[in-house]
Amino acid sequence: MRKGRILIVDDESLMRDFLTETLKRMDFEVNSAINGKAGIEEISKNEYDLVITDIRMPEVGGMDVLKHIKDNSPNTDVIMMTAYGTIESAVDAMKDGAFDYITKPFSADAIELLVNKLFKYKNLEQENKRLKKEIKSSYGFDNIIGKSSPMKSLYDTLEAIAGSSASVFIQGASGTGKELVAKAIHFNSPRAGGPFIKTNCAALPEGLMESELFGHEKGAFTGAIKTRIGRFEAADGGTLLLDEISEMDPALQAKLLRVLQEREFERVGDIKTRSVDVRIIATTNKDIKEEIKKGTFRDDLYYRLNVIPVILPALAQRKKDIPLLVDHFIEKYNSEHDKEITGINEDALDLLMRLDWPGNVRELENRMERAVIMCKGNELEPKNFLFEESDFDSSNIIHSEDTEMTLYEMEKQLIFKTLKANSNNRTRTSEILGISVRTLRNKLNEYKSKDEIDPVLLKEL
Repeated sequence: MRKGRILIVDDESLMRDFLTETLKRMDFEVNSAINGKAGIEEISKNEYDLVITDIRMPEVGGMDVLKHIKDNSPNTDVIMMTAYGTIESAVDAMKDGAFDYITKPFSADAIELLVNKLFKYKNLEQENKRLKKEIKSSYGFDNIIGKSSPMKSLYDTLEAIAGSSASVFIQGASGTGKELVAKAIHFNSPRAGGPFIKTNCAALPEGLMESELFGHEKGAFTGAIKTRIGRFEAADGGTLLLDEISEMDPALQAKLLRVLQEREFERVGDIKTRSVDVRIIATTNKDIKEEIKKGTFRDDLYYRLNVIPVILPALAQRKKDIPLLVDHFIEKYNSEHDKEITGINEDALDLLMRLDWPGNVRELENRMERAVIMCKGNELEPKNFLFEESDFDSSNIIHSEDTEMTLYEMEKQLIFKTLKANSNNRTRTSEILGISVRTLRNKLNEYKSKDEIDPVLLKEL
């Protein structure tokens, strides 16, 4: 792997030789030019990661070389070499885009430290760009899967608001992908380089919510052993997701309203007012207007949050997207569970299309993961999904040709396979199966009492 290409521009042959020997010893590819004019010609013909140039040279000086690089090769960094009397010029060069300067005479150790510092910075910068690109790719609008009419309307809305910093209120039933949409909005906005901070309002106790949002000072309350910043400060310059905001205590809603209006707040136990620049995205799975009627949600806060409303359709409203989602989840869980499933047969897909999907995309994903784990062949079949008659109304009952296995046996096999696929992690297994850890433990105890657990699995459990 190439470590880096460096060009030395200096009219002194001893300096060119010294730098060439030093940098080649560091495994860089090094070329040199005898003056500024020759340096510009070389830069015009070849790409370099770094140019080390003297400031004072006859006819074409180092500042001219720097200007040519910034105009024509913006990915090339520049280090200026200067004598004591031209330090002021070197400072001006840094203002014009030079990375740094070094004063002659200097040792081999000094130039090695400076060059290593530059390439460490370049590597971090490239890694940062790669990560940002990867994040944007992961949360791009094209990762929100669907081609149905409701989804096309959603895409139009998301593209329209991408460049804005206005508050967004996302409403949709559980499992419709509210957090995925919130992340897509953030990572496709001008704030993409800033933090994305999530707060689940339903998961935090009322007594801790204010401290979590606004932070607290040491000694503000029992247990506040040190000062802590809140989510608003952590999200400064970025986006704060208030997930399930309808669960927030009405008293705290008033304080939140003030922050949205004034962009100011105080930490718990402090009188100092702090300012933040934060975009708010709020979500709820409830009928927010009904919550306002009941008095559990402030109407003025609703109107402040609902600058840009985004309504996510239920899966039952966009069943045309199910085949696309199925293909996506097959690819995803093939990778996670080391499977090679190529698709789903028509009977199984037809059954998926007939379900009502009260749990929306999340329910479909869970069923797909279970089916991938259960599948022994290369194609998903109805038996892999463990459909039950309760999934369908009485006029649309499943009739499967594969009836050798009882529901009890299918359930037991699914539990064992899911445990194995997750290295016997009960918490992860229960999440995938959609049951509590307690229910899973009771099932395993039942199988143990009947001697129905494989001895190897029994030993591991």
